[in-house]
Amino acid sequence: HVQLVESGGGSVQAGGSLRLSCTAPGSIYRTNCMAWFRQAPGRDPERVATIDPVGNTNYADSLKGRFTISRDIANNTLHLYMTSLKPDDTAIYYCAGGRAGSWACDTNSTYNHWGQGTQVTVS
Repeated sequence: HVQLVESGGGSVQAGGSLRLSCTAPGSIYRTNCMAWFRQAPGRDPERVATIDPVGNTNYADSLKGRFTISRDIANNTLHLYMTSLKPDDTAIYYCAGGRAGSWACDTNSTYNHWGQGTQVTVS
């Protein structure tokens, strides 16, 4: 079982920025798709951003230009940097991973390792 632990959530005013972090064993980044998901109250989960085993990234269309996913393999950390935050970005954000090739990273069923989530509130 792969343990993922998120941190960095909190409350921020609209227009502000936050950086979320997720610690995971460094070895998984070369063999796993990694992603950030979010779920707002009353809404379906949404895949926010993905990064594949070779470092290619992809984003939900509505978030391109505001959110950036990155990984620091040396420090076993996945990041999500969020800028120009809006109240609609309020949600619990989850780090996820799944052992698969790049072709599978934009498929939600790929992800079978999940963190506990971190709350982001934008007011």
